[in-house]
Amino acid sequence: MRNPARDTDKMAESSNQRLKLKNKSPAEEIAGEMTLDRLSSEVFATIMTKLDVSSICAITLTCKTFHLCAQDIFQFLPNFHLLEIAAPIDRLRRLLLPNASLRSLKLDCRRLNESSIDHLLQPGLLELSLRNCYKFSGKLLSEVGSRCKDLRSLYVSSVADNQGHLHDVCDLVELLRGCTQLEELVLMFDVSIFRRPDFARVWTLASAKLIYLQIGYITQLMVIELLSPGVAPSHSPNHILPHIFPNIHKLCLSVDYISNTMVHMISNTLIHLNHLDLRDQPIIEPGFAFDLTDEGLQLINQHGRLKHLSLIRSQEFNPTFFRRVTDQGILFMADRCTNMESICLAGFCQVTDTGFKTLLHACTNLYKLNVFNGTRMTDLVFHDMYATSLALTFVSLRCCNLLTNSAVLQLALNMDLNVLDFRDSRNVGDKALQAISKLPKLRTLLLDGTDVTDLGLSYLQKGAKRSLVKLSIRGCKRLTSRCVSSIFNDGSNRELKELDLSNLPNLTNGGVLFLAKNRIPLIDLRMRQCPLIGDTSVMALASMTMADGDRWHGSSLRSLDLYNCGGISKLAFQWLKKPYFPGLRWLGVAASMNHELVDSLALNRPFLNLMTRGEELGTDKWDNLDDIYMHDYEEVDELEQWIFQEDENMTDDDDDDDLENDDDVEAENDE
Repeated sequence: MRNPARDTDKMAESSNQRLKLKNKSPAEEIAGEMTLDRLSSEVFATIMTKLDVSSICAITLTCKTFHLCAQDIFQFLPNFHLLEIAAPIDRLRRLLLPNASLRSLKLDCRRLNESSIDHLLQPGLLELSLRNCYKFSGKLLSEVGSRCKDLRSLYVSSVADNQGHLHDVCDLVELLRGCTQLEELVLMFDVSIFRRPDFARVWTLASAKLIYLQIGYITQLMVIELLSPGVAPSHSPNHILPHIFPNIHKLCLSVDYISNTMVHMISNTLIHLNHLDLRDQPIIEPGFAFDLTDEGLQLINQHGRLKHLSLIRSQEFNPTFFRRVTDQGILFMADRCTNMESICLAGFCQVTDTGFKTLLHACTNLYKLNVFNGTRMTDLVFHDMYATSLALTFVSLRCCNLLTNSAVLQLALNMDLNVLDFRDSRNVGDKALQAISKLPKLRTLLLDGTDVTDLGLSYLQKGAKRSLVKLSIRGCKRLTSRCVSSIFNDGSNRELKELDLSNLPNLTNGGVLFLAKNRIPLIDLRMRQCPLIGDTSVMALASMTMADGDRWHGSSLRSLDLYNCGGISKLAFQWLKKPYFPGLRWLGVAASMNHELVDSLALNRPFLNLMTRGEELGTDKWDNLDDIYMHDYEEVDELEQWIFQEDENMTDDDDDDDLENDDDVEAENDE
């Protein structure tokens, strides 16, 4: 039976509660009942315009309100940057809507072709970056010139790399004639395949505002022709045309040969140049007329403005050096380069301690030193570092095999160092790591092929401040599987995001199990050419869960390199498929072991960059392999999920039935 007295009490209590709610102040009411639905669409739009594309895609999966707002946000988003995956045009078509507010567009175009040009090129763009344009012809350049008249910055890479035919120089004409406001132009492909006769004259159309030019490959003869003063066709031979590129500040070229003549033309013509990056890759040893000598070095920086200099002789095709450059050339160059802040010299096999030491003492503002194949550089270059005023932050001494721990001890006096690279300097060992461990700002340490041991790596966990983000110990033969615990023991080095353990013959699954057991939040893990790494390592990494506040999620890895690991079998490929490794964007495996397994994995993860021929992860052939760059990482596995969901959720109708369908799809994804 019901109790009347109890019912009366409940009614009174309910009445009191309503009275309290009624008497609440507006501030108290809002604080108590604030939900996302109370915010206006204008507020949502303002918030979303501050986010990048990946973040917008991620938050649309959290609730219906965000999902609806995202359908409209792309119509007035100022920046559209999507480089972590190569989305096909059927997905991009729904995102790249006509947008008068779009100012910056950056895409990986490896899944796109010329049929997508209408969706990519919008007239309001000021910055355009299109990478991996394998399926585009030179027509892409002419279309950019005709559609993007206000462009300030253009980056295009790998145009027609897979097509193998000549570009029509008319496409370059349309680009330069149309983009009259260009300030930065980066053409990361072989421009020597443009038909030659009018190549130099075409560049007279280039914007006078151009301050930065980078070309992926051009012959040194084309560079000389380009910078040589020309004669106007309708004037007398005495009427010389003005130099092109009157305001160039930064020039980066990859050529067949670096010669005295080319260096002279660059230094004499580009009077405002403060950044010069030249690299060559000779197929055969160059003759005197096509080589750089002491005389050529004396011609550098004739106008005294140069602050960044990079001269690199690549050994990609042939083990060649700058054999005609000696200490004398370096001494003369040092007199002209006292204001230099960054120097990179690769392949100067005849330069000794005298030349290198002169540079260090002459360039008092130097903060970046990069020497590759300094075969005659010894510890004496650095023995009196305390007597200089240098504040080095970046030091790379690769393949300098006469250097020992003593040089590192002197370099470690620069407490502001944040990048150290001793790759393939085989006499650097544990004593060097003792000094390195005391550097409070060090973020990148590359020790490939050095003489370090497990004990030496343990010093890194005893430093004054653990700021290390990237560590590479590839090919250090004295390391064992205990090297992993030496790095991370007692919870140390948790800030480390990139770890390269490749080519370690003694690395076993036990080291990887240590990473998984301690939930080391790595973003990039490389273990290529490790014969003892097998399926157990893949299963351990796939099963690892990471904590993010109160939320747990799968492995944080975005790059995983297992190329040519001895114990990888069919079982590992099952663990490389979804739903494992939700944020994985790059994977290295050997296709030779089983083509069907690799093809099946590619179908299961269409947005995964799968490297099967031994390529380094995260790069293409036009990347500068010597660059050290850090990334701001975030988990972006929601991005791929959202793009797939677009085919189901994003429609032209916004009626209530469609909203209900969206809720159903979101619920299915949550499950």
